[in-house]
Amino acid sequence: MLENQLIPDFLRFHIGSNSHQINPKLRLRLLLSFLFISINCSTLHAQIGFPYCETFTTETTQSTTIFGGDARLAGGVLRLTSNQTSQKGYVYLNIPFSSIFGLKASFEYFSFGGDGADGLTLFLFDADTPVFNPGGFGGSLGYAPYNSEQGLSNAYLGIGFDEYGGFGNSSEGRSGGFAGAGQSRVPNAVVIRGPGKGMNGYPFVVGRKTMATGNDGLRLEDQFPISSGGLGTARVTDPNLPGYRKVYLDLQPNTTGVGFFIKLQMEVTTKQNEPRLVTIFDRPYNFPAPPNLKIGFAASTGGQTNFHEIRNLKVEVSNNDALINPKGVDFEDKASCEGQENTYSITDEEVELPNQNSEIRCLQFYQSLADIEAETGDVCLQGKCRVENRELVVPQGVFKAASDGGDFTFFPNPGTRGQKVTVYYTITDTYGKSSTGNSMTLLIQESPDPVSLIAQNQPNQTTIRLCAGEGVDLEAKGSEIYERFEWYRDGELLAGANSAEYKANMGGDYEVKVYNRKNCPAISNRIKVEYPIHPILKIQNPVVGCEPGQIVDVSKSIVDYNVNQYDYQLSLGTKTWLNGEMEKISQTGIYELRVKEKDLECYSDPSLVEVLIRDEALTADFDFVVKGTNIKGDTEGGIFPDDILQFTAVSDDEIASWKWSFGDGTTDDTQNPTHIYGKKGSFEVELLARNKLGCEVKVKKTISITRSFRLMIPNAFTPTLAENTTFLPKQKGLTQWEIMIFNTWGNLIFQTTELDTSGWDGKIEDRLQDAGVYIYRVNGQATDGEKVSKTGKLNLIR
Repeated sequence: MLENQLIPDFLRFHIGSNSHQINPKLRLRLLLSFLFISINCSTLHAQIGFPYCETFTTETTQSTTIFGGDARLAGGVLRLTSNQTSQKGYVYLNIPFSSIFGLKASFEYFSFGGDGADGLTLFLFDADTPVFNPGGFGGSLGYAPYNSEQGLSNAYLGIGFDEYGGFGNSSEGRSGGFAGAGQSRVPNAVVIRGPGKGMNGYPFVVGRKTMATGNDGLRLEDQFPISSGGLGTARVTDPNLPGYRKVYLDLQPNTTGVGFFIKLQMEVTTKQNEPRLVTIFDRPYNFPAPPNLKIGFAASTGGQTNFHEIRNLKVEVSNNDALINPKGVDFEDKASCEGQENTYSITDEEVELPNQNSEIRCLQFYQSLADIEAETGDVCLQGKCRVENRELVVPQGVFKAASDGGDFTFFPNPGTRGQKVTVYYTITDTYGKSSTGNSMTLLIQESPDPVSLIAQNQPNQTTIRLCAGEGVDLEAKGSEIYERFEWYRDGELLAGANSAEYKANMGGDYEVKVYNRKNCPAISNRIKVEYPIHPILKIQNPVVGCEPGQIVDVSKSIVDYNVNQYDYQLSLGTKTWLNGEMEKISQTGIYELRVKEKDLECYSDPSLVEVLIRDEALTADFDFVVKGTNIKGDTEGGIFPDDILQFTAVSDDEIASWKWSFGDGTTDDTQNPTHIYGKKGSFEVELLARNKLGCEVKVKKTISITRSFRLMIPNAFTPTLAENTTFLPKQKGLTQWEIMIFNTWGNLIFQTTELDTSGWDGKIEDRLQDAGVYIYRVNGQATDGEKVSKTGKLNLIR
């Protein structure tokens, strides 16, 4: 009902002084409001029930028409698919109808312009389905499963107008088909499939081949193709031209069993000026129906194409003779208040609605009973609750009916105080059945002067913010004496609050409604009472001072710290710090932190903050050597570019992480790393050591790599002994060398450039030379390109 959806609760009340004038069972609730509540007949609410009539010839449809996939309005029709491959579109009416009374539907369909695929379906599904999903497309036409795609959600009935021939066979995961068809196509057929859910059900029930004779075909004179034309053809809208198609479906409740008795007829034209009505099915459909159903349409194309369109859809109750017109009630001398919009509601309980599961669908207003009797008998006009009948302008004011339900408003014109106004109305129910007409007479009375709601001690505030346990005194003030007061919080009437003052101690929007001696109301302004919730304190614990005597800033540990909006209080024992004072804390301890809104005096419950200030500074150091030696510099023989340096951190046990920077752009985060520089130079090594609380200490040392090579040349060798049998210099860092041996006359007697040589064994042409003094010369080049040349004497000892 509109009362529950549009009108705030604080506007609802009963006019007790006049309630005895009508039967209590037919009591009309009167709702009065200063608020202007516009009830636009073309928007607001969805349609309830049938008849549903839609031409699809305009740019919009009723809000209850739900589109999906490729479906759209185009060229004066509802186009489910265009003349393209792999199209799929669907539409359903979001209007439940009771299966008790059955359903009738009629529509024109147009299938043309392609080479014949796939077809369209009319389907019914359980109206209580929480989420709608179409079925598989392709040959399943949006109803049955299609390979791994599920079928229509909670499907009850699917009627396929099948051009290509897939809906009537068992391919692509469908259940059953024409006898003997198997997975073969059966084109030009009307096929009924039964209930299903997900991947289960949707069985083949019966089919009619429209271009064949036999038990499942048609007489020759009745035959017609499902599609109205092939490639290049146009839409046929004239019933006298070949290609015209119209469907008539009648689902009559099966009085002798479950389900329905289904009658499907089609108006077809295959010869000019010779339209004919062909009965396709006239048989039982023995599947139990859910209490309420919804209707829809779907179509698809695959590798072949067709336009699939419908127009002039009309859906109504089948067993109309079983329906009874509802009955309204006359009422008189109901109060209305001059100069403001008065809102009323006729509920389902206040009238007679004889049809099962029926509701008031709409009200329509008329100036006389004769106007009601003169209404057209067109069920579509009646069922839509015509817009022009939902608003009635009379000399005394304007009546407006809601888009659905029994709500309406009356706005008396200024200067009409003391007058009576009588109009006539009808009620239309869920099934489109309307009452014969009843009168309503309203007495226009004086409205009270405006009333103001103020908060004591805060007269100009529209929002009052309070701490828990506090309250505020509200007072209604106006220029006249009011007979009655009603207080509302968030639109709900507050029981027992009936004086000019009220103490608010709960959060919400408060207002007061006052009544004058004519029982007309005035509604005050609103005052919002708020009890703000304290922000949740998120703290980065603990707050650490890494140096002895360090001052720490606790405010930096508060996530989303906002001193412009909140006040913060830090306390330790009896001492407190506020806001900026928390930036200078110098004592270790467990503190309590609270927060409050700046405009309030109530702090939050405390959160604990731990402050740790070190008594001693954190220490760290490191050492290094050439790995496997004691070499640390030139004193021990020097460090070479390709030497592996072993670094060792020496630090407190509490150190938890190490960060090394070797001075050449490389880093390491292990405790005792190794490093090779690969070049000469001086490098500043930095160690950053950090404990678990985030305190850091840095240590820096310089490493000098001055040597690019080393060359050691012996001054004697003993080729006849077991050791030192060859003359071989030892080197490191040379990329090439030349070793030459000369005798005392200056003759070259040995020469090699091989780095892996075994040296001179003292022989020439395999003959050991005499003992004595010889001359050596070593020329070479180091890894960094430095030239090396050494000459000296050596002794051959035998």
